[in-house]
Amino acid sequence: MVSAHAGNRRRGSTYALWWFGFALVVVLLAWLSLFVGARPVSAAQVWDALFAYAGSSDRDQEVVVGYRIPRALLAVVVGGALGMAGSLIQRLMRNPLGDPQILGVNAGASFAVAVAVGFLGLTSTWSYIWFAFAGAVAAMAIVYGLGSAGRGRMTPVRVTMAGVAVTAVLTGAVRGIGLLNPDAFDALRIWEVGSLIGRDNSVLLAVLPFVVVGAILAMSLARPLDAISMGDDLATAMGVPVRRVRLLTIIAVVLLCGAATAAAGPIGFVGLMVPHAVRMLAGVGGWWLTAFSMLGGAALVLVSDVVGRVLVRPDEVPVGIVTAFVGAPILVILVRRLSSGTS
Repeated sequence: MVSAHAGNRRRGSTYALWWFGFALVVVLLAWLSLFVGARPVSAAQVWDALFAYAGSSDRDQEVVVGYRIPRALLAVVVGGALGMAGSLIQRLMRNPLGDPQILGVNAGASFAVAVAVGFLGLTSTWSYIWFAFAGAVAAMAIVYGLGSAGRGRMTPVRVTMAGVAVTAVLTGAVRGIGLLNPDAFDALRIWEVGSLIGRDNSVLLAVLPFVVVGAILAMSLARPLDAISMGDDLATAMGVPVRRVRLLTIIAVVLLCGAATAAAGPIGFVGLMVPHAVRMLAGVGGWWLTAFSMLGGAALVLVSDVVGRVLVRPDEVPVGIVTAFVGAPILVILVRRLSSGTS
């Protein structure tokens, strides 16, 4: 028993070192994102702008401090939220295809936001974030109901197909709202594909408290969710309050996905790819899976945002389109494996 305890301590120390190393990579990616854009800025110009040295121009300070720093921080917050949400959903539903976008959670949030913007005239993130939460809850309930309806037991593929159908319907509805209301179209046309373009500090400050609460919940629920992922009966035998853990997990997912979608629109496949990559590369579970998924999501959104800025410079490709190009083939591979029973 002593040797096993010592082994767990050594493993935890190794994971901690890897986590801090990965966190440093995220910081470096955020630093890199300050240089890239329609207006290239050198490292010296970024440094001068950050510390308001005499050599920096007002334009450099506006670009770096006013636009790119809030955008980089928002990418970290949104990516981390989606990565954690994906790890929670996959364990809660015992579904390796679990992703906020695929299962309709992001689509429900974006539809509710579109209604708030298009019909109620709400324009600030703080005012319509509550609609995002309500839409996320409603979409989760609909997908779960459709996936468990009919004969036979609920399977990951059935739930995924229900999520894809709900996402398609709600995405079409969002575009319909934009066509019916020209003002809403202008506000939603970039946001609806998942984008960080034009986001400032006000958006970051509006969503950050909800992401922090969701992250704290996600971390505290990691170990009970590992037990639930092995089956409700086994989790109950281990003393896990299954119903309470499920409810708290849904609250955490709604907070994380609702806040991320309200800030940047429905960015897909982050919650699908990141937990799988973490398990494959690090082989971690429990608390560490959630912690690494947070950093992995942040890194993926940061990289996707930087790639989107350089692909068609001086224009930009929204980050949601970049993640879709990477994530769609991975979804196809996972579905084929599940359908053939190889995983």
